Amino acid sequence: MSIPTLSRRIAIAPMMAWSDRHCRMFWRQLTRHSLLYTEMVTAQAVLYGGPERFFAHHPEEHPLALQLGGSDPAMLASAAAQGEAWGFDEINLNCGCPSDRVQSGRFGACLMAEPALVGDCVAAMCDAVSVPVTVKHRIGIDDLDSYALLRDFVGTVAERGCRTFIVHARKAWLQGLSPRENREVPPLDYPRVYRLKADFPELEIIINGGIDSLDTCQEHLAHVDGVMLGRAAYQDPYLLAGVDRMFFGATSPAPNRGDVLVGWLPYVEAQLAAGCRLSHLTRHILGLYQHCPGARQFRRHISEHAHRRGAGINVLTDALALVEPAALATV
Repeated sequence: MSIPTLSRRIAIAPMMAWSDRHCRMFWRQLTRHSLLYTEMVTAQAVLYGGPERFFAHHPEEHPLALQLGGSDPAMLASAAAQGEAWGFDEINLNCGCPSDRVQSGRFGACLMAEPALVGDCVAAMCDAVSVPVTVKHRIGIDDLDSYALLRDFVGTVAERGCRTFIVHARKAWLQGLSPRENREVPPLDYPRVYRLKADFPELEIIINGGIDSLDTCQEHLAHVDGVMLGRAAYQDPYLLAGVDRMFFGATSPAPNRGDVLVGWLPYVEAQLAAGCRLSHLTRHILGLYQHCPGARQFRRHISEHAHRRGAGINVLTDALALVEPAALATV
């Protein structure tokens, strides 16, 4: 498969415990052109644990960005260079994760309080790689949430070489809210992200946070350069089936749900042959028939059978037979 030109018009967010390589290969059955992101991996883990564990991926996952966490410029530069060597199309620095574990390591959202340090990290990464270096961040943290501080953060980091900013349009509360609550409780402020684009027209500004339909994506694109989908892409993945036609000029019809699952089966078979458990793969597809008749039976069958020892491809074909038996004619 040829690698499409890198575009951030529509991207799918890095999501810890969700956007692993199996999930990304499933998403690729729905959209060939959206930019996908890995889960965040810390620079320290890469350097001390070895890159293969974190960087291995299938060629069909491209275009694919690597998200790194960390605050040491030299370590981030080394991890970024290894990421480029493994073929990633972009290296992204996480300045948005609010978890306690991330804060204790002095990276994630707490870095928004240290724009000069983020600038040093970006500069070191840019010097180490030829692919784009980008930053994903919030609109603020705790009481550091004025537009002036956000503008200064972006301006400072841009001066050190970053041209693309992915902005989660909520601030993060580093004390008192869990990571899950930080995805839901702080109010969204899309106009603040639009204002950022107006003030930095030369930069690429991607908006993220609470976006759950392609029509809404289209509305945001009147104000910013790209849209990043998060939980909606995971919970209702068939949403992605219309992306390539709507945003990338594809002319072929969107795949139906059965075609999506059938197209993913060769990958599943290869992973099972390599020793992967079926449940590690199927947890990502439970929302495929969201809002469809038979969706509950589809989910239940997979949930009850995929975890069993020796579970094979028949679990998926049997689940598919419950909702779309005609699709099995091509298997």
